[in-house]
Amino acid sequence: MKITTLATFAVLAAGCTGAYAASHANLAANNGMTLYTFDKDTAGTSVCYDDCAVNWPPYMAESGADMPGLTSIERKDGSKQWAKDGKPLYFWVGDTEPGETNGDGVGGVWHVARP
Repeated sequence: MKITTLATFAVLAAGCTGAYAASHANLAANNGMTLYTFDKDTAGTSVCYDDCAVNWPPYMAESGADMPGLTSIERKDGSKQWAKDGKPLYFWVGDTEPGETNGDGVGGVWHVARP
């Protein structure tokens, strides 16, 4: 399923320099790719590693970076990952184009991140 959200693309087309854009329906990285949350994570902690992280790449944050509306959490290897309301954010390898939401509902535990 491919859902195109005009609000997201309008922000991106306007030259959004932030690392994510919020639309009325979902959060997307600056490249337009949809961001997801994982029900098995707890606030401020990712449990998605190894094979999980291959299929659900973490939305990595640069050390010291600041992004309004998002916080960074520390992964077990010391790297930083963006989070919304404490929930770590991920991409889905099954999304190949901006605006796709193919990962929504996978396994009943993956969900499109909402603003």
